[in-house]
Amino acid sequence: MVDITHKIKTLRTATAKAVVKLGDQATKKALLENKVPKGDVFEMAKTAGLFAVKNTSQSIPDCHPLPVEFTAVDYEIEGLEVTINVTVKTVYKTGVEVEAMHGASIVALTMYDMLKPLDKNIEIRNISLVKKSGGKSSFQQNSRRKLKACVVVCSDSISEGKKEDHAGKAIIEKLEESGVEIASYEVIPDEAEIIRNKALTYSGENDLVIYTGGTGLSFRDVTPEALEPIIERRIPGIEEAIRNYGQERMPYAMLSRSLAGTIGNCLVLALPGSTSGARESMEAVFPHLLHVFKILRGAKHPENV
Repeated sequence: MVDITHKIKTLRTATAKAVVKLGDQATKKALLENKVPKGDVFEMAKTAGLFAVKNTSQSIPDCHPLPVEFTAVDYEIEGLEVTINVTVKTVYKTGVEVEAMHGASIVALTMYDMLKPLDKNIEIRNISLVKKSGGKSSFQQNSRRKLKACVVVCSDSISEGKKEDHAGKAIIEKLEESGVEIASYEVIPDEAEIIRNKALTYSGENDLVIYTGGTGLSFRDVTPEALEPIIERRIPGIEEAIRNYGQERMPYAMLSRSLAGTIGNCLVLALPGSTSGARESMEAVFPHLLHVFKILRGAKHPENV
C-alpha cells in the first residue's frame, strides 16, 4: 500500500452516489409500499452499504484500514430512478472517497438483487464521487503573490565544513513543494548574536525565516534563546503540532525546543537540526501553516466542514 505514515490526521468527508433505474412503475410501487418478497429493500440495502463501507479495505487491496466514524445512506426518487447518496466521515490520514463509492455500489447491487425477481430491466448507473474534503487540496493556500522564505542552518560543524547539510535541504524541498520561493539559504555557526541578527535582517523583506539546528539541550544549542527576545508573538499551536507529530514517530522528540512566532508579518520557525527532525517538522505543519499569512492580512479562518 501507499505509505501514509508522513501524513497528519484531519477530518475527511466524502459523498458518493449511484443510480438504480427501475424497469417499470409496478416495481416502483412494490418498492415504495414495501411489498417486495425479499423484504424491506431500503433498509436491507442500507445495512449492506454500512457493512461495505466498513470493510472496504478487505475488498480493495490498496485501501488502508481506517476508523469509519460516520456513515449515512440516503435515497432520492425521481421517476423510475432511485439515487443513492452515501456520506462517510473519519478523522484519519487518508480520504474516504473509495469507502463512499464502495458503499454506494453495494447499496445499488443489493437493491438490484432484491428487485430482480420482479423486474428484469433494472440498471445500475452513474456510480461516482460527488464531493470530498479534508485532504491536502482542502488546505492548499493560493496567494496573490509568491511567498518568500529564508532557510538558515545553525551548525558549528557544517559551517566549518566538517559535515554536509541535509536538514536545510529537506526544508527547502518541502517549501518548494508548497509553492514557496527560496530567497536565501545560509549556514551559520551556533552563535546567538548571529542567529538573532539574521532573523532581524531577513524578517523585514521575507515572509518566512526557518532555522534548523540548535533546538536541543547541548550547551551550544542556543537558537531558541537567541530568537525569544525578538519574537513579537509566539504561536504555541505550531510548536505543539510539531512536537506531537514527532513524538508519534520518535520518543526523543519531546526533548526538542522548536519555536514558532512572528516578527512583524514574518513567520519565524526554529526546527530540529537532524534531517528526520527537520523533515517531520515540515510535514507536521505544511502546507496548512501558510494560512497564517492570510490571517496576518486580515482574512477570517474558514468554517469547519
